[in-house]
Amino acid sequence: MTPGARLQAAIELLASIHGGTAPADRAAHEFFRARRYIGGGDRREVLALTYAVLRARARLDWWIDRAWPAEAPKSPEADRIRVIAALLLIEGWEADRVAGSFDGGQYRPVPLTREERALARSLAGQPLDHPEQPDWVRLEYPEWLDGPLRDALGTDFEAEMRALMGEAATDIRVNALKADRAAALRALKAEKVEAHPTPFSPLGLRVSGRPPLASLEVFKSGAIEVQDEGSQLVALLTDVRPGQRVVDFCAGAGGKTLALAAQMKNKGHIVACDVLEGRIMRASTRLRRAGAHNVERRALSSERDPWVKRHAAAFDRVLVDAPCSGSGTWRRNPDQKWRLAPDDLDALLMLQANILDSAARLVKQGGRLVYATCALLPAENEAQLRRFLETHDKFSILPIAEVWKTAIGGDCPAEGDFLRLSPARHGTDGFFVGVLARNT
Repeated sequence: MTPGARLQAAIELLASIHGGTAPADRAAHEFFRARRYIGGGDRREVLALTYAVLRARARLDWWIDRAWPAEAPKSPEADRIRVIAALLLIEGWEADRVAGSFDGGQYRPVPLTREERALARSLAGQPLDHPEQPDWVRLEYPEWLDGPLRDALGTDFEAEMRALMGEAATDIRVNALKADRAAALRALKAEKVEAHPTPFSPLGLRVSGRPPLASLEVFKSGAIEVQDEGSQLVALLTDVRPGQRVVDFCAGAGGKTLALAAQMKNKGHIVACDVLEGRIMRASTRLRRAGAHNVERRALSSERDPWVKRHAAAFDRVLVDAPCSGSGTWRRNPDQKWRLAPDDLDALLMLQANILDSAARLVKQGGRLVYATCALLPAENEAQLRRFLETHDKFSILPIAEVWKTAIGGDCPAEGDFLRLSPARHGTDGFFVGVLARNT
């Protein structure tokens, strides 16, 4: 591809991300799957520019609002304008170079308009960061979340928000059904992939760079799965045992289901549930590759599906990895922060409460209910469990350090009742885990 063609592809990918509902990583996968003619090197260049725009969207928009000609109407092509601004403010291009790349040639962007030329001249040589930018622009988050995020992060607010602006590491989980960590490290080294053990998960490896993991033999064999260390810890803290009956209530694509199956050594029974039937059914390829044979996939009509009532008090462990704001995963999908509105958060809080109420019915006496989110906001985490406990006196909190000691071993990286993980402090996505025991 020519440089101009890569720019046009980035503009189109950004439009696809912002015009759809799928997270950026999934939207990018679909975008390139429909354009198999784009080679690996070009794909990396397009993705790099796309994510640079997504990670700096608030600052780019701030500069565009400041520099756009006052007398001109705003352009309807927001993503094209952001790419122009990113080339100048992030890549350090000169205005003439930008104009030369937007020349209207085959597969290349159409020429700059008069307003776009004026914008390019105004932004050339400017830094991306500016002392007049408010915190929500400087640290790239929605203004309406300023208070909740400060409450959640306290004195770590600046460090954590800066960490959320960066790129996430690539973590993999060793599939204990097929390998151990030492064997996986040897296999990766043989395929010229550098990795080292993660600090908290005994099954985790952190990969250097961005190797094409899906093309590796060690991946195709099912010995490893891509999974953030924080997500691995959620599965480990569910503390499943061989022979138990387990429900992964919001299983999604099945990442934690795979981890649970390995912990159970394929003994016992796991029911992977989700309201998105297509997604849960597509997990069959991953289950087969991993050698997980004790998993039943079940599509639910809602969290109140009659199946739940029919299987009340039948399971040793129920994992609820609840739908959430995803604020802990903004490193991976920076577009998600701009999709969230106050009304959306209110609806999520209600849905989380309903899911907890319903899933709790599945837990048998002496069993456990594990609640997890990839969110940072206390309203989605501690407050949800406190509310639940006010109306469910059969359940009580198991202090997370006790669960950690039994399920993982060693010292827990958290104090108090619950586990909170964050990018700056732990190097993981933002996660919350609370474990409740059913006593009667």
